[in-house]
Amino acid sequence: MLLEIVSPEAKLFSGEITSISLPGVDGYFQMLNNHAPIVSLLQKGLVKIAASSFSFTDEATEALFTKVNDQNYTLAINSGTIEMKDNKVIVLAD
Repeated sequence: MLLEIVSPEAKLFSGEITSISLPGVDGYFQMLNNHAPIVSLLQKGLVKIAASSFSFTDEATEALFTKVNDQNYTLAINSGTIEMKDNKVIVLAD
């Protein structure tokens, strides 16, 4: 599935992923390929991203992410919104 993470300052990430775990207002939830359409609010926490490979547009953007291992990264957010539709996840993060 395709993931795009956008902040008020810039696009932070765009690429193919295998799963994503997000801090929803009622707790963490995970989405995999072919997940049902969803729109949800996010709260402060870690966005956990799994992919077979990662490529960042620049070093400044990559510095915002924490590498767990070769296939997993995390991103700390304060709040946000997520939309999943047609295997495309868009995270608007603050």
